[in-house]
Amino acid sequence: MILSLRMIIKMILASIIICLLSINTFSQTTRLDIVLSSVNTNFNYGNSNSVLQPFKKKVSGVQFGVSFQGGVTPWFSIVPELYFTMKGGTLKTNNPITINESTVRLYEGELPLLARFHFGQFYINSGPYLAYTFAGRMKIEGSAAIPEKSTVISFDDSKDAFKRWEMGAQAGVGYVFHYKKSRIAMDLRYSYGLTNISQDLERYNRGLNLSVRISKSEK
Repeated sequence: MILSLRMIIKMILASIIICLLSINTFSQTTRLDIVLSSVNTNFNYGNSNSVLQPFKKKVSGVQFGVSFQGGVTPWFSIVPELYFTMKGGTLKTNNPITINESTVRLYEGELPLLARFHFGQFYINSGPYLAYTFAGRMKIEGSAAIPEKSTVISFDDSKDAFKRWEMGAQAGVGYVFHYKKSRIAMDLRYSYGLTNISQDLERYNRGLNLSVRISKSEK
């Protein structure tokens, strides 16, 4: 698994380098954006844990980083991005695992590589992402019988541990407009985790984020 992840990382980095070397300079499609996002995420527990599905609830977080839009043609761009993001999910009260409501929060670095198609001021994009989890925490709400509990998540081979590496896919739409000397893009995107992030049960990241992307306007 480690070797395959290393190969994937090398392939993504090689693809980014190749894309950057092949980019033509189209002023309307080549730029570096600052990314600020509001993120809503939850977990999908797979078919083997379908009993948990009625108890899941989304959690809110933030995302920030940079996005490089490299124009290959006036209507097509390659978009590598790098940002810090917060993910996680909540299980409501009376769930089969923790009884009381519990929330998992994960803090990740994420590297998507997207294909973007432009239609005037609108665009659509999709592609894979690779993520690495730096840290995480689980909080179990307290009650009269059970005190509140907050624990740091481990990333070893133990039963309750999580996995640091994650792969998935993203897809979404955006709209670009200009305000004074800034170019602003509103980007709505869905994130679909493809790899199980837990050691003890199936758990896949799902997320919806709305981001503001700001760069200097060339108009």
